[in-house]
Amino acid sequence: MAQTQNSTLNTQNSILEVRGLKKYFPIYSGLFAQRVEGWVRAVDDISFSIRRGETLGLVGESGCGKTTTGRCILQLDRPTAGEVLFEGQNLARMADAALRPLRRQMQIVFQDPYSSLNPRMTIGQILSEPIRVHRISPDGRRYEDRVAELLSVVGLNPLMAGRYPHELSGGQRQRVGIARALALEPKFIVCDEPISALDVSIQAQILNLLEELQERFGLTYLFIAHDLSVVRHISDRIVVMYLGKVVEIADRQELYENPLHPYTKALLSAVPIPDPLVEAKRERVVLGGEVPSPLNPPHGCIFHSRCPIAVEECSQRVPEIREVRPNHRAACIRV
Repeated sequence: MAQTQNSTLNTQNSILEVRGLKKYFPIYSGLFAQRVEGWVRAVDDISFSIRRGETLGLVGESGCGKTTTGRCILQLDRPTAGEVLFEGQNLARMADAALRPLRRQMQIVFQDPYSSLNPRMTIGQILSEPIRVHRISPDGRRYEDRVAELLSVVGLNPLMAGRYPHELSGGQRQRVGIARALALEPKFIVCDEPISALDVSIQAQILNLLEELQERFGLTYLFIAHDLSVVRHISDRIVVMYLGKVVEIADRQELYENPLHPYTKALLSAVPIPDPLVEAKRERVVLGGEVPSPLNPPHGCIFHSRCPIAVEECSQRVPEIREVRPNHRAACIRV
């Protein structure tokens, strides 16, 4: 499902386009007369598109802006600048009232199944709430039928509708979170690290469930994660982020076999290989220093302070993300 990525985004068959997206958070000082001392550049001018029916993986280390990107796409956080086009409609310019009908088509599965479910509501109430809010069915009996159907779809016993979240395991709670996302029959779902808080034995089950649901309902996913082995398993294409910027976009197989950006190479070299002979022979890319603060990012290329192949020009020039190979884009002047 790879998509050609040129300097101008290819909009053919895209369900979602992100253009020049920025999200800056203000830093205030002063107890009473608060003033803005600076801005945290959580997301800093990124662009990509998602084709209908595909899974786009969004990867990077903690704090790079992955979750903020997902929240800005869904307008849970309003962007500072840029466009988010969902089926041609710019969500960033819409008022809340105009957004409400579109929210049925866009949902999210949160990272933490322990904090994303209301502990005072039963599972049945949690799943029926979005249906009631959007007034899909006025018949109370239909709510019960829909809740039972949703629980069955995600592999849970419909009798669990009467239980509270604390009575379920972590994997069961995340299945409830997925069922809630499906309640309004969306077209697009943001999966914000949906397995990172789960036991390893449960992670594969949730991934398989997401793939089955995608095939069954024709869903499109933005899958946010920091585990590259997980992203390789579920994604069609992958976007790599570093310090609020996109540094590489490529088809899954192409990215893992022929990474171009030095940051991507470093990420991939940290993924363990189960074969000890291959693991012993492969080249390691060890990055020096610490991740710079998004409050004061480096001038020029944001990665140059840790890059093993950086030259003087890297500290002065901001590299544009460009197509280096067919369907493979990178933001580096050295490739």
